[in-house]
Amino acid sequence: MSVATPPLVMIFAASDPTGGAGLQADLMTVASMGCHGLSVVTGLTVQDTAGVEEFIAIDADFIDAQARCLLEDMPVAAFKIGVLGSVEAVAVIAEIVSDYPDIPLVLDPVLASGRGDAFGDDEVIAAIRELLIPQTTILTPNSLEARRLARQDSDGEDGGDVDDEDGSSLELSVCADRLIEWGSEFVLITGTHENTSEVVNTLYTEGSILRSDAWERLPGSYHGSGCTLASAIAALLANGLDIPEAVREAQEYTWQALSSGFRPGMGQHLPDRFFWARELQENGTLSEPDSRPAQPS
Repeated sequence: MSVATPPLVMIFAASDPTGGAGLQADLMTVASMGCHGLSVVTGLTVQDTAGVEEFIAIDADFIDAQARCLLEDMPVAAFKIGVLGSVEAVAVIAEIVSDYPDIPLVLDPVLASGRGDAFGDDEVIAAIRELLIPQTTILTPNSLEARRLARQDSDGEDGGDVDDEDGSSLELSVCADRLIEWGSEFVLITGTHENTSEVVNTLYTEGSILRSDAWERLPGSYHGSGCTLASAIAALLANGLDIPEAVREAQEYTWQALSSGFRPGMGQHLPDRFFWARELQENGTLSEPDSRPAQPS
């Protein structure tokens, strides 16, 4: 019997041994959403649920070799990019994806861990702006990342005014406008780090807000929420949804994963990306031969 191949999502990300974020989280998420993940390792970490202790960026030539080998063998339906780690990695990934302009690209600009451990300096940010954002279908920064990416420095990026040192005074709508002007087709800014009673996530495109969704702010701190959201969007795009619907469905999935999260160590909670499977198991239906879990929505 011939079995259909699920949509393939190529993931560029760093390894997270906890499985909470990074490559492992991305793979679990796309699998949970009915896709198969292809992994290109961009970095290695020593970390636990409290934070990152060490980070090693993978050589750019090795990143290129990993991706090219896979792309010559299998058709990819979406790209998802997470931690990059070096200017050289940004440059080589930008060159790779430029050869596949019709494949949607989801860029999750992970610039630091939840604890604040840095994954990218100003040179990496500048390279992301120049080389990757112009090729991005949807950019998914949290509010801190959006302000850092959109900050205009003393060089007067695109002729604008100079912002404060960390961009913290920037309105998020201004950040979105700049990031879209610099090339991203859509920008989804998440409000986890904002001082609001609910988490408000806003999807922008040129000249307008496509949707704004408010979610109950869950207690505790979560490791990998941004990776989960971006990977879910990539999986849904690979499954053929358009951007607004993919963003809505991915937010619902992510909130469910977070609300079902668990705390296996002494640090942050981890999302349960297979919450639906445990619900089926609790209901006694997972082991039935004809039972197939519905795609989470």
